[in-house]
Amino acid sequence: MRQSGAVSNSSDSLFIKICGLRTEEDVDAAVEAGADAIGFVLTASPRRVDAATAARLSRRIPEHVLTVGVFRGESLDDVRSLAAESGIRAVQLHGSEDRDYYDALAADGRTLIRAAAFGDSVPRCGEMGEDMLLLDAPVPGSGMAWDWSRMPVADPGAQWLLAGGLTPDNVRNAVDTARPWGVDVSSGVERSRGVKDPALITAFVKAARAGR
Repeated sequence: MRQSGAVSNSSDSLFIKICGLRTEEDVDAAVEAGADAIGFVLTASPRRVDAATAARLSRRIPEHVLTVGVFRGESLDDVRSLAAESGIRAVQLHGSEDRDYYDALAADGRTLIRAAAFGDSVPRCGEMGEDMLLLDAPVPGSGMAWDWSRMPVADPGAQWLLAGGLTPDNVRNAVDTARPWGVDVSSGVERSRGVKDPALITAFVKAARAGR
Protein backbone atom coordinates (compact mmCIF):
# COMPACT_ATOMS: atom_id res chain seq x y z
CA MET A 1 0.00 0.00 0.00
CA ARG A 2 1.25 3.47 -0.85
CA GLN A 3 2.13 5.69 2.10
CA SER A 4 1.37 9.06 0.54
CA GLY A 5 3.61 11.84 1.75
CA ALA A 6 5.51 9.58 4.12
CA VAL A 7 8.58 11.78 4.27
CA SER A 8 10.87 12.02 7.26
CA ASN A 9 11.64 15.42 8.68
CA SER A 10 10.55 17.30 11.76
CA SER A 11 8.38 20.40 11.59
CA ASP A 12 11.25 22.72 12.49
CA SER A 13 13.84 21.14 10.18
CA LEU A 14 14.33 22.14 6.57
CA PHE A 15 14.08 19.14 4.23
CA ILE A 16 17.26 18.85 2.13
CA LYS A 17 17.70 16.78 -1.01
CA ILE A 18 21.12 16.31 -2.62
CA CYS A 19 20.73 15.17 -6.22
CA GLY A 20 22.90 13.66 -8.93
CA LEU A 21 25.15 11.56 -6.70
CA ARG A 22 27.31 8.97 -8.41
CA THR A 23 29.94 7.67 -5.98
CA GLU A 24 30.21 6.12 -2.53
CA GLU A 25 32.11 9.19 -1.34
CA ASP A 26 29.25 11.46 -2.47
CA VAL A 27 26.61 9.34 -0.77
CA ASP A 28 28.55 9.03 2.48
CA ALA A 29 29.13 12.80 2.57
CA ALA A 30 25.43 13.55 2.06
CA VAL A 31 24.32 11.08 4.73
CA GLU A 32 26.89 12.32 7.23
CA ALA A 33 25.96 15.96 6.56
CA GLY A 34 22.33 15.20 7.39
CA ALA A 35 20.57 15.17 4.03
CA ASP A 36 16.96 13.94 4.11
CA ALA A 37 16.94 12.65 0.53
CA ILE A 38 19.49 11.53 -2.05
CA GLY A 39 18.76 11.60 -5.75
CA PHE A 40 20.08 9.34 -8.50
CA VAL A 41 19.65 10.52 -12.08
CA LEU A 42 18.32 7.62 -14.14
CA THR A 43 17.75 9.64 -17.32
CA ALA A 44 19.99 11.27 -19.94
CA SER A 45 22.38 13.60 -18.08
CA PRO A 46 26.08 14.10 -17.27
CA ARG A 47 25.06 12.87 -13.81
CA ARG A 48 23.36 9.71 -14.99
CA VAL A 49 23.97 6.38 -13.27
CA ASP A 50 22.59 3.01 -14.28
CA ALA A 51 20.08 1.16 -12.14
CA ALA A 52 22.67 -1.30 -10.84
CA THR A 53 24.88 1.54 -9.59
CA ALA A 54 21.90 3.26 -7.94
CA ALA A 55 21.01 -0.03 -6.24
CA ARG A 56 24.56 -0.51 -4.97
CA LEU A 57 24.78 3.05 -3.65
CA SER A 58 21.31 2.86 -2.11
CA ARG A 59 22.44 0.01 0.11
CA ARG A 60 24.77 2.48 1.85
CA ILE A 61 21.90 4.80 2.71
CA PRO A 62 20.04 4.45 6.03
CA GLU A 63 16.29 3.92 6.00
CA HIS A 64 15.48 7.41 7.25
CA VAL A 65 17.05 8.99 4.15
CA LEU A 66 14.76 8.92 1.12
CA THR A 67 16.27 7.51 -2.09
CA VAL A 68 14.97 9.19 -5.24
CA GLY A 69 15.18 8.22 -8.91
CA VAL A 70 15.07 11.15 -11.33
CA PHE A 71 13.39 10.68 -14.72
CA ARG A 72 12.61 12.85 -17.74
CA GLY A 73 10.45 11.65 -20.61
CA GLU A 74 10.71 7.89 -20.02
CA SER A 75 7.77 5.61 -20.64
CA LEU A 76 5.76 4.42 -17.67
CA ASP A 77 7.05 0.88 -18.16
CA ASP A 78 10.68 2.07 -18.23
CA VAL A 79 10.24 4.12 -15.05
CA ARG A 80 8.67 1.18 -13.26
CA SER A 81 11.41 -1.18 -14.42
CA LEU A 82 14.27 1.15 -13.47
CA ALA A 83 12.68 2.01 -10.13
CA ALA A 84 12.31 -1.66 -9.26
CA GLU A 85 15.83 -2.57 -10.37
CA SER A 86 17.46 0.34 -8.53
CA GLY A 87 15.39 -0.07 -5.38
CA ILE A 88 14.70 3.67 -5.04
CA ARG A 89 11.79 4.63 -2.80
CA ALA A 90 10.69 7.80 -4.60
CA VAL A 91 10.20 8.80 -8.24
CA GLN A 92 10.89 12.36 -9.42
CA LEU A 93 9.43 13.33 -12.80
CA HIS A 94 10.70 16.20 -14.96
CA GLY A 95 8.45 15.77 -17.98
CA SER A 96 4.97 16.52 -19.24
CA GLU A 97 3.40 13.41 -17.74
CA ASP A 98 -0.36 13.58 -17.28
CA ARG A 99 -2.47 12.72 -14.27
CA ASP A 100 -3.06 9.16 -15.49
CA TYR A 101 0.72 8.62 -15.52
CA TYR A 102 1.02 9.84 -11.93
CA ASP A 103 -1.96 7.76 -10.82
CA ALA A 104 -0.42 4.64 -12.36
CA LEU A 105 2.86 5.21 -10.52
CA ALA A 106 1.03 5.98 -7.29
CA ALA A 107 -0.30 2.44 -7.32
CA ASP A 108 3.28 1.16 -7.00
CA GLY A 109 3.60 2.64 -3.51
CA ARG A 110 6.51 5.02 -4.08
CA THR A 111 6.67 8.65 -3.01
CA LEU A 112 6.05 10.89 -6.04
CA ILE A 113 7.88 14.16 -6.67
CA ARG A 114 6.78 16.46 -9.50
CA ALA A 115 9.37 18.88 -10.85
CA ALA A 116 8.04 22.05 -12.47
CA ALA A 117 9.54 25.34 -13.62
CA PHE A 118 8.55 28.64 -12.03
CA GLY A 119 6.63 30.74 -14.55
CA ASP A 120 3.67 33.07 -14.93
CA SER A 121 1.46 30.54 -13.17
CA VAL A 122 2.78 28.82 -10.09
CA PRO A 123 2.17 25.05 -9.78
CA ARG A 124 0.64 23.86 -6.55
CA CYS A 125 1.68 20.75 -4.69
CA GLY A 126 -0.73 17.89 -5.21
CA GLU A 127 -2.22 18.98 -8.52
CA MET A 128 -1.04 15.76 -10.14
CA GLY A 129 -1.44 13.64 -7.04
CA GLU A 130 2.23 14.02 -6.15
CA ASP A 131 3.52 13.98 -2.58
CA MET A 132 6.10 16.72 -3.13
CA LEU A 133 6.53 19.53 -5.64
CA LEU A 134 10.00 20.60 -6.72
CA LEU A 135 9.87 24.18 -8.03
CA ASP A 136 12.82 24.85 -10.32
CA ALA A 137 14.19 27.97 -11.98
CA PRO A 138 12.37 29.41 -15.04
CA VAL A 139 15.08 27.65 -17.10
CA PRO A 140 15.27 24.22 -15.41
CA GLY A 141 18.68 22.63 -15.10
CA SER A 142 20.54 25.83 -15.92
CA GLY A 143 22.17 26.01 -12.50
CA MET A 144 21.50 29.75 -12.50
CA ALA A 145 20.13 31.55 -9.46
CA TRP A 146 16.78 33.28 -9.96
CA ASP A 147 14.59 35.85 -8.25
CA TRP A 148 13.26 33.88 -5.30
CA SER A 149 11.43 36.97 -4.04
CA ARG A 150 8.89 36.44 -6.86
CA MET A 151 7.80 33.24 -5.20
CA PRO A 152 4.37 33.69 -3.60
CA VAL A 153 3.76 32.22 -0.18
CA ALA A 154 2.96 28.53 -0.62
CA ASP A 155 0.01 26.78 0.94
CA PRO A 156 0.66 26.22 4.65
CA GLY A 157 2.17 22.81 5.18
CA ALA A 158 2.70 22.14 1.48
CA GLN A 159 5.67 19.88 0.83
CA TRP A 160 7.49 21.87 -1.84
CA LEU A 161 11.21 22.13 -2.56
CA LEU A 162 13.02 25.17 -3.90
CA ALA A 163 15.61 24.39 -6.59
CA GLY A 164 17.66 26.14 -9.23
CA GLY A 165 21.04 27.81 -8.75
CA LEU A 166 21.33 27.10 -5.03
CA THR A 167 24.83 27.03 -3.51
CA PRO A 168 26.30 27.06 0.00
CA ASP A 169 26.69 30.84 -0.40
CA ASN A 170 23.10 31.70 -1.32
CA VAL A 171 20.89 28.94 0.08
CA ARG A 172 20.25 30.61 3.42
CA ASN A 173 19.08 33.81 1.71
CA ALA A 174 16.91 31.77 -0.64
CA VAL A 175 15.27 29.95 2.27
CA ASP A 176 14.66 33.18 4.20
CA THR A 177 13.16 34.80 1.09
CA ALA A 178 10.98 32.02 -0.37
CA ARG A 179 10.24 30.11 2.85
CA PRO A 180 10.14 26.66 1.22
CA TRP A 181 9.46 23.39 3.03
CA GLY A 182 12.73 22.08 1.59
CA VAL A 183 15.54 22.65 -0.89
CA ASP A 184 17.16 20.63 -3.66
CA VAL A 185 20.71 21.02 -4.98
CA SER A 186 22.88 19.38 -7.63
CA SER A 187 25.27 21.61 -9.61
CA GLY A 188 25.70 23.93 -6.61
CA VAL A 189 27.72 21.26 -4.79
CA GLU A 190 29.95 20.26 -7.71
CA ARG A 191 33.63 20.97 -8.33
CA SER A 192 33.07 20.43 -12.06
CA ARG A 193 30.10 19.43 -14.19
CA GLY A 194 28.73 16.15 -12.87
CA VAL A 195 31.46 15.76 -10.20
CA LYS A 196 30.34 16.37 -6.62
CA ASP A 197 32.54 17.93 -3.92
CA PRO A 198 31.93 16.36 -0.47
CA ALA A 199 33.10 19.55 1.24
CA LEU A 200 30.49 21.58 -0.67
CA ILE A 201 27.78 19.07 0.22
CA THR A 202 28.63 19.49 3.90
CA ALA A 203 28.78 23.28 3.58
CA PHE A 204 25.44 23.40 1.79
CA VAL A 205 23.56 21.44 4.44
CA LYS A 206 25.12 23.49 7.22
CA ALA A 207 24.30 26.79 5.54
CA ALA A 208 20.76 25.75 4.63
CA ARG A 209 19.93 24.94 8.23
CA ALA A 210 21.77 27.87 9.81
CA GLY A 211 19.54 29.52 12.37
CA ARG A 212 17.10 26.61 12.49
